[in-house]
Amino acid sequence: MFFSPDFAPFRPQLFTAADELRKQSLGDDVYLRGLVEFSNYCSCGCAYCGISWHNKSIQRYRMSSEEIFETVKYAFGLGFRSFVLQSGEDKFYDERTVVKILDKLKNVFDCAITLSIGEWSKESLRNFRCAGADRYLLRIETSDPDLFSRLHPDSKWDDRHRCLQDIKELGFQTGSGILIGLPGQGPESLYQDFKYLLALDPEMVGVGPFIPHPETPLKNEKCGDLDTTLTFLALLRLFLPRSFLPATTAMGSIHPEGRKLALLAGANVLMPNVSPTENRAMYELYPGKICITDDALKCHKCMESWVSKMNRRTNLGKGHIIKDSSKK
Repeated sequence: MFFSPDFAPFRPQLFTAADELRKQSLGDDVYLRGLVEFSNYCSCGCAYCGISWHNKSIQRYRMSSEEIFETVKYAFGLGFRSFVLQSGEDKFYDERTVVKILDKLKNVFDCAITLSIGEWSKESLRNFRCAGADRYLLRIETSDPDLFSRLHPDSKWDDRHRCLQDIKELGFQTGSGILIGLPGQGPESLYQDFKYLLALDPEMVGVGPFIPHPETPLKNEKCGDLDTTLTFLALLRLFLPRSFLPATTAMGSIHPEGRKLALLAGANVLMPNVSPTENRAMYELYPGKICITDDALKCHKCMESWVSKMNRRTNLGKGHIIKDSSKK
């Protein structure tokens, strides 16, 4: 029902209810997570992703450990205290390398670090946790194993699910999410996705529209729509009142007001890109990605300005999630 066209007249009330609950549960802060996209190499062939091995025309890059450190150092100097280290599934950065990067960052900077680097063994994840990683972001993308297998020829749904369970068990603040509008994903599939995420009960959930990339097998498919994405987001807020929900860049890439609309439908996180500007265009998960020419300072000031006009305030702090509703 919620994801059918018949529900359209009721969306404004849903968005208002979600926004009010967000305010009651989490206040008016919009938390900024500085995104560092440190490698666009990927060993996976996900059918929707612009940095998968399907894309033969993309220019590939890797940041050295020192470059990652200097990028975080610059953004830390701007006030950022929460960072997301993200890459394709690039085993050039083996477990030992990732641990060294974490050790150096956590020994120098008092900050929270989220890893978003794909599936790893439980032992590797444990070592990342011991090295100081606070959060781990791994999107399930779809709760339908058959659809997952069609879209992920190099991955298994059971492995992805197992990895998420390991992440929770090891004490990470867990992030997951789905793509809205994938080919073969109907209302019933979205309902199953919703139930899966409720059962997972993650500290952060990211949802964004599917955007077809011209260098992938799904290049001719229809783009996911913003209204369905916002509906899913608002429902998540109602059922996961204290989880952090980002207004994703993809929403802003398909609609000029996409991120603002998400903040009015229950979202409370933005993820400004603090990566070196020379790398931004090469981390093309989908075409038309916004803010690829703005450096970290400009991006921060821009967000601060329009968030303030919404009578909200940006928060550069660590933003640790507290699920106990008696605490703030």
